[in-house]
Amino acid sequence: MTTMLNLITDVSGIRIGNAHDATAATGLTVAVFDRPATASLAVMGGAPGTRESALLEPETTVAAVDAIVLSGGSAYGLDAAGGVMQALAAQGRGFAIRDVRVPIVPQAILFDLLNGGDKPWARGEGEPPHRALAMAAVAAAGKDFPLGSVGAGYGATTVNLKGGLGSASAVTRTGHTVGALVAVNAVGSATVGDGPHFWAAPYEEGGEFGNCGLPVDFDRQALLPRYKGGPGQNTTIALVATDAVLDKAMAKRLAMVAHDGMGRALRPAHAPLDGDLVFAAATGLKPLPEDDIYAFADLGAVAADCLARAIARGVYEATALPLPGALPAWRDLYRPKRPTA
Repeated sequence: MTTMLNLITDVSGIRIGNAHDATAATGLTVAVFDRPATASLAVMGGAPGTRESALLEPETTVAAVDAIVLSGGSAYGLDAAGGVMQALAAQGRGFAIRDVRVPIVPQAILFDLLNGGDKPWARGEGEPPHRALAMAAVAAAGKDFPLGSVGAGYGATTVNLKGGLGSASAVTRTGHTVGALVAVNAVGSATVGDGPHFWAAPYEEGGEFGNCGLPVDFDRQALLPRYKGGPGQNTTIALVATDAVLDKAMAKRLAMVAHDGMGRALRPAHAPLDGDLVFAAATGLKPLPEDDIYAFADLGAVAADCLARAIARGVYEATALPLPGALPAWRDLYRPKRPTA
């Protein structure tokens, strides 16, 4: 039996690569599929930044994608998909049109331009690093990868703590594996008030984000929304995946339901001026049982739970950037508890 890593790569057919630029305090994460995967997306934030998102709608022609990119850099980061395309084209990957292949690489971006990093390209000086970073991330893609201040989560923040890259996985009762990957750059908070407790605490597995539970005495003031920065400075972007066989319409529904995980783990989420979105992908290795009408519903429920857990893990595993005015990391303020038996 294969050991679970509690990462999205527990879903067979997916590899993850990360790369970042420490000076610029930005980075990206690439999900590379071993073979083209069925994919769609659902956007719940009011200000998304995407590339190739229209082709993921169920009514469009292209049926599968070769990779998906989560990137920092705001709109400058959209260069990343071109780097992934170049790397995959060199491997002979892509949608075949006669003797030409075009790698299909949708992308979403988050805003990390004001986190203290030196970004001369945002002032019109030089080229953004994201295309080169993307090629490095494809080359580094594998089954095991770190979380926290890496990849697309390198420059990410929340309203009160350093954000980061998170992931989690689970198996449904029908034996299908589901995983989530997220770059947490939230407009709000992943934690309850000013304490160590994560909103996602009820969904935690094995002490994966500190085993703090929910506060015993709940301060109702913690329910008041707190907002980070100004318009356009936030976005939590995610990918959920499964080894089930899905068509694009089902992948769209899976992405929609997975957004429940953001609502469970972040307060608030889906603001008018963030770009919160979820991609959903299916590697198609295991059909759903035809005689179980709730098997697909289970995928959505588990994907939402995985996304909530991944969000908390991204914040829990983050480290503060060594930059003036940088937000503290969760681990700077709180000591993790040992998992209970």
